[in-house]
Amino acid sequence: MPYRIRAALACLVLIVCTLAGACARKPTAASLGQAAPAILLPTAIAGIADGRGRFREIYNAVREDHGASLPFDRPADGNTALWQLPGEPPATGRPVALGRSTAGFTVLMVPGLLAECVAEKSRMFEDATADLEAFGYRTGFVQTRGRQCSDTNADIVRDAVMAVPGDAAIILATHSKGTVDSLEALAKYPELAARVKAVISFSGAVNGSPVADAFPDFLARLIEHMHMDSCPPGREVEALDSLRPRARLTWLATHELPKSVRYYSLAAFAAPEDISAILRPFYNFLAATEPLNDSLVACSDAIIPGSTLLGYPNADHLAVAMPFGAKSPLLKATLINRNDYPRAVLLEAAVRYVEEDLGDQRGAAPLESPPGGMMPPGPPQ
Repeated sequence: MPYRIRAALACLVLIVCTLAGACARKPTAASLGQAAPAILLPTAIAGIADGRGRFREIYNAVREDHGASLPFDRPADGNTALWQLPGEPPATGRPVALGRSTAGFTVLMVPGLLAECVAEKSRMFEDATADLEAFGYRTGFVQTRGRQCSDTNADIVRDAVMAVPGDAAIILATHSKGTVDSLEALAKYPELAARVKAVISFSGAVNGSPVADAFPDFLARLIEHMHMDSCPPGREVEALDSLRPRARLTWLATHELPKSVRYYSLAAFAAPEDISAILRPFYNFLAATEPLNDSLVACSDAIIPGSTLLGYPNADHLAVAMPFGAKSPLLKATLINRNDYPRAVLLEAAVRYVEEDLGDQRGAAPLESPPGGMMPPGPPQ
């Protein structure tokens, strides 16, 4: 068995043991004293706009026009592709533009934690980009470092954006830690605001993840420094440190995002039976306190402050953006066995929503939510 496969399996065993509670990190007075203060607010007060009704409308229009012939077809209604939680606005009845885009958008994909390490097996939205390009959108991929901190990856995102030729209007489509890396890039390099028009976050780890805090420091360092040919370890500050809730909440409290850029959030979650086998220990760990989670990020932690909420994809953390299929049939049959999801329709619908929103600037309806909570009630039982 190749060394890197043995190393990956060893990491998996350590992770499962940790999440089973054998060596989970317990909060201490010192760690609590360093935590950034946070409060729960209704999302409308927090500046979140609700675009769910219109997004579902656009998703359905894309599917009815051509999306049903794309991989892993699912309708948006009936909690199949998109959860329909209480308070979702009704459809607007407005027509949906489905022709070839002439707006000159370039959609850059920014992947998440460890994506570099599995690039030979899966690449973010690689089963969806051909559809976008067929409708006039240019696409690109930002190869961030899979095991390095967000500050390092922010430099890579900046260089990739500035390297896009011409005066293309850029949309960053981000996944997981890729959202964090992109937000850090926008705050660190103000010149990006002249080129980036929007960020679409797919299960972004905006507030971090409690999973990152479940690892004792010695175990986190052991895993992050294991030799992997495809992705070198981080330097000084590791990737996992960038995802700790304390780090993310502190960063959000001390940095301002450019107001000229528009932000959109998709927060995935799935039922336990729809979580891939490799992700179930993470799901169970989060579900003890956050039932609405995609196995690595809770829904309430996946929404960019001041963004438009587009919807709740019915998918786990990998299925929403990372295809594991033709290149990895064994993984799909065993460990990543709940990966089928209509990513092409989801991505196209999100980009078309953004193009429409940037064009009319009318925004979305205020999001209705129950008093005192960031999230609406759970899915129907």
